[in-house]
Amino acid sequence: QVQLVESGGGLVQPGGSLRLSCAASGSIFRINAMGWFRQTPGKQRELVADIFSGGTTTYADSVKGRFTISRNDAKNTVYLQMNRLNPEDTAVYYCNCRGLTLGGSQFEYWGQGTFVPVTE
Repeated sequence: QVQLVESGGGLVQPGGSLRLSCAASGSIFRINAMGWFRQTPGKQRELVADIFSGGTTTYADSVKGRFTISRNDAKNTVYLQMNRLNPEDTAVYYCNCRGLTLGGSQFEYWGQGTFVPVTE
């Protein structure tokens, strides 16, 4: 079993910044990738940013230049620094983690989600 604990969500004004964190723990042998997705009512969950074990990153076009994903391998933690937030960024943000368990099985887990409302 792998557990993901998210933190850092909350109300922010347009133009403001927020940093999300997600810590993975449990039966982890190796983490291959960690990422952030977001979802709004009536829409599919979409990729925001992904970071792979070698450091390669991927961003949704809508957040390029404003959001930065990073990770601390020693802490099995991924961060999402979000700057210049606008109301269209309002969503529930979910952490995602993919890798191998100590038993050699592939895994993919999701965090519980953290709500980020961007409003005056």
